[in-house]
Amino acid sequence: MTTESRPALVLDACVMMSGLLRPLLLDLAATGLFAPLWTYKIGQEWQRNAARLWQIEPQVLETEWHRMQERFPQADMGDVTEHEALLKHTDKKDKHVAAAGVAAVANTACAPISVVTWNTKDFSRSELRRQQLGLIDPDRLFVQWWPTHQSLLRHHIDATIHALVETGRRQPEATVAMLKRDRLFRLAGCYAR
Repeated sequence: MTTESRPALVLDACVMMSGLLRPLLLDLAATGLFAPLWTYKIGQEWQRNAARLWQIEPQVLETEWHRMQERFPQADMGDVTEHEALLKHTDKKDKHVAAAGVAAVANTACAPISVVTWNTKDFSRSELRRQQLGLIDPDRLFVQWWPTHQSLLRHHIDATIHALVETGRRQPEATVAMLKRDRLFRLAGCYAR
């Protein structure tokens, strides 16, 4: 059992797919804003989909996954199969994601714990609440953080975008446009103010 007493977020594979969101969220986690959570199955889903959709070499993704595991050794919730049985109303293909949160409730001192996904419709909010879990999309999450963490968020947004442009992973463009490209419309509005 870990002894962290900060919020924890299960990062769904669809959130990790974004070349902007993944490094931004992980860098924010490194500041202590939250504890990231995942499972091997979530990591495999992310790697498989990224290789297929973005034509990234599987070895590059596997290396990135190992870096994530080393950077956040407490993030992997292990085999969560037993917790999937508690989830009757969550979409079958997403039970493993919610089960990572259920495992975290049982095995960590993190609180609150939420699932971060773009696919909120695939999860039963009432079922997650009964398991002491929240559910939120990344855009709403950032807007929720904005009032109390604005300077931290601005700094890490700017740093992440700068790193992406410097390494050739993104073309230079205005920050607000880049946030909108990643479906972070509410965050773009906050950033622009």
